Amino acid sequence: MTKLKGMTWSHPRGYDPMIACSAIYRQEKGIGIEWDRRSLQDFESFPVEELARAYDLIVIDHPHVGQITQEGCLEPLDIDGREAAFEAMARASVGQSFPSYNWQGRQWGFPIDAATQVQAFRDDLADPAETCDDVLELAEQGGVLLPLRPPHTLMTFYTLCANLTTPCATSGDVLIDPAKGARTFGMMAELAALIDPACFDMDPIAVFERMAAEDSTVACAPYAYGYVSYAVEGFRPHVLTFTDIPEAGIIGPAGSALGGTGIAVSAFSKEKSAAIDFAYWIAGGDVQKGPYAAAGGQPGHAAAWEDDIVNAATADFYRGTRETLEAAWVRPRYDGYMGFQQVASERINAGLKAGESGEEVVADLNRLFRESQG
Repeated sequence: MTKLKGMTWSHPRGYDPMIACSAIYRQEKGIGIEWDRRSLQDFESFPVEELARAYDLIVIDHPHVGQITQEGCLEPLDIDGREAAFEAMARASVGQSFPSYNWQGRQWGFPIDAATQVQAFRDDLADPAETCDDVLELAEQGGVLLPLRPPHTLMTFYTLCANLTTPCATSGDVLIDPAKGARTFGMMAELAALIDPACFDMDPIAVFERMAAEDSTVACAPYAYGYVSYAVEGFRPHVLTFTDIPEAGIIGPAGSALGGTGIAVSAFSKEKSAAIDFAYWIAGGDVQKGPYAAAGGQPGHAAAWEDDIVNAATADFYRGTRETLEAAWVRPRYDGYMGFQQVASERINAGLKAGESGEEVVADLNRLFRESQG
């Protein structure tokens, strides 16, 4: 029996569907896949080349594509003989999920998990916030949490900039116009002053755990990467409802910083053909809306997002956030970006904690952005 090794991330949404789908694949194809997992923080920062030398299949984040192309550690998935399946997946992309893994004319991953910053709320405590003023009003009542642990601070900065019709650059010398960036920082500072300082150490999972707890009075997380697990009855004491982001500008819920994950194949694998076959299989519509979603995954294929059964099991998680996903903004992906993402998040947090001016913080962000492109 052919055996493959894979690496994914350590959360039920990232691990459980890979185990469940791989068991089916073994029965159908006679190919075994052993999955290891790493923490969410490692997932966002661990060198992909090291993983590629140890695993046949790797679950990646799309901002890595510039780095992995430079390092030559992943195998392109746009191959001869698979054109029909490739085009079908491209057409079924939720927002920019599929093209986000395309870099320098090649496809380095297939989306198996689609996500972006959305709004989570407790419908037994409050209505969803429709505007930033609604968010501030809820925050004044102690009803808001916002994940500010790096890199999420920068993700919210990106989302607000784009929603205000001034998206950040993805390359070049200037990340954001100083005055426009300072405006966004000022909005974040106003909200940060009203919420629990523990948010600086919280990622979306930590925020949702607080919101879903038995005695929680937190009604809203206005900008956080959606986690379908918390929309399932019985996962936690309270179900969270997910919907579109509040509007900061005049363009609806557009500009959210795209997230999600993709399945990639190591260029060092001795079983590349078998690994590519699995990538096509697990990213396809039938598997995504079937066993992948049923096992707690958050599919990256439109067939699942539109499926009545999938939505019924998740309090309409997918239909409720689809507009935000379709209008999401794709982060920079150049080689060197991942380091910038970390230091820029830390710089924003330092500025928020110290009460610095937006002009000062944004000047540093622009400098760091320029330097990260070498």
